[in-house]
Amino acid sequence: MSAPNTATAVEDLSGDDDAGSPSPVRSSTGTRARGASIASSIAMLVIGLSFLVPLLWVVLASFDTEASLAVKWPSRWSLDNYGAIWNTETTFRPLWNSLLLCGGATLVTMTAAVLCAYPMSRFRFRAKRPLLLTIIFSTGLPITAIMIPVYSLFVQVNLIDSMFGAILFLGASSLPYAIFLTKGFMDGVPVEIEESAWTEGAGVYRALWSVVMPLMKSGLAVATIFTFVSMWGNFFVPFMLLLSPENLPAAVTLYTFSSQYGQVAYGQLAAFSIFYSIPVVVLYLFLGRTLGQGFAAAGGVKG
Repeated sequence: MSAPNTATAVEDLSGDDDAGSPSPVRSSTGTRARGASIASSIAMLVIGLSFLVPLLWVVLASFDTEASLAVKWPSRWSLDNYGAIWNTETTFRPLWNSLLLCGGATLVTMTAAVLCAYPMSRFRFRAKRPLLLTIIFSTGLPITAIMIPVYSLFVQVNLIDSMFGAILFLGASSLPYAIFLTKGFMDGVPVEIEESAWTEGAGVYRALWSVVMPLMKSGLAVATIFTFVSMWGNFFVPFMLLLSPENLPAAVTLYTFSSQYGQVAYGQLAAFSIFYSIPVVVLYLFLGRTLGQGFAAAGGVKG
């Protein structure tokens, strides 16, 4: 009777050893996963370096009086490039025009985007779907396709070389994408919270201002940053609608660093680019604090 028990025990022990040994399939799967992780890390490193090289060129060239297109360490560090652009005509006035143009257009765009996205997010009406499809189609419409009729219209209404007219058109051209973004974030706010404000006597605009907008601060920050950055780098619209040198923004005056013979003052261009990027960085740092704040009031609709 003891022999069978001994054989069974031996078989059990051999089975435990097999269970503890690594499976060839599992080992090969882990190897492939590690290989994929290493490959993705290398790809991300290459992409990161490709973005870092132009930034490195801008910083180094701004301190090099003999800068070229090559990324090289300056033979003599100098502030002459900054001194050459440190004046009203080259830097301060174009940057002020850019802030006035893009800041005003962003304010117009975001105000209209919130007011347009609210009824599309909260109410049902027959033309809602066609209107939404039209907005989505407008986001992909190239601005160059409509600039000729817009220029003709601005000539007829005497808005050429008008900062006010450029602000209105730049804000209107950015409106479809801003509405699309704002509506998506507004849909994430539960309507039950807004209905609670309605029962307390709040009107539509009061509920929008006091309830909906504070709960979608991160979404508004994203839409504002995207809108401002797209306007800040826009060259074609102010180039077509603004003629006087006193009204030109920094995006247009960048071409003044290249002469008519094709020569480019790379050092001064790099120094100007650093000043040109400061407002966008400041805006991101100012609004970036709200980007990590997700919607935390979802529990308020339970009960």
